[in-house]
Amino acid sequence: MDDDQPHHEGLEARIATAILPTLGQLGYELVRVQVSGKERPVVQIMADRADEATFRVEDCEIISHAVGAVLDVEDPIRSEWSLEVSSAGIDRPLTRAKDWNRYAGQLASVDLQVPQDNRRRLRGIVLGADANEARLRLEDGTEVVVPRGNIRRAKLVLTDALIEHSAALAAVADARRAALEPPVEIDDSAEVPEVEEEAPPAPRRRSTPKRN
Repeated sequence: MDDDQPHHEGLEARIATAILPTLGQLGYELVRVQVSGKERPVVQIMADRADEATFRVEDCEIISHAVGAVLDVEDPIRSEWSLEVSSAGIDRPLTRAKDWNRYAGQLASVDLQVPQDNRRRLRGIVLGADANEARLRLEDGTEVVVPRGNIRRAKLVLTDALIEHSAALAAVADARRAALEPPVEIDDSAEVPEVEEEAPPAPRRRSTPKRN
């Protein structure tokens, strides 16, 4: 399994561990798990396509069904809860080293757990990252190295340059995906047998596919 995974703790870490194998088998990557709310918690799953092609509503639905089934079995939340699945969006969080490297040259904001050089929030151009550290050029031109373990949240800032960069990345990935996909042949003569299935027990969740 890829070691470049987003860092989670507690309940969110348990959910991430449970769903990672399924996401990988389906051709997706986990960007973030976030649980919000107390009376009826909402489990928010943010994901990418592993082939980096454009993330569509259909992808949300595939993930929602598969991940929902896994979590129904694992049952990490004993009360009623709901599931939301979304893409990372253009102004995405930077949760993995690959995110920092893929979006090098773009503007980002970073909130720290512990202040660094008397700053708890940084804003500057992404320079890249490895497993342990992320690099940023601040607006005053200073280059800083931030331990990734000290990052509470890092997120791209929506700019025209980011929109153009994201569109270019998606266009390349979509073209690569299209070139690899075989033409679809439909056999109208084939009959699909009807299969009666027992209804599964009702889950304690409500799924909401959502695309940013």
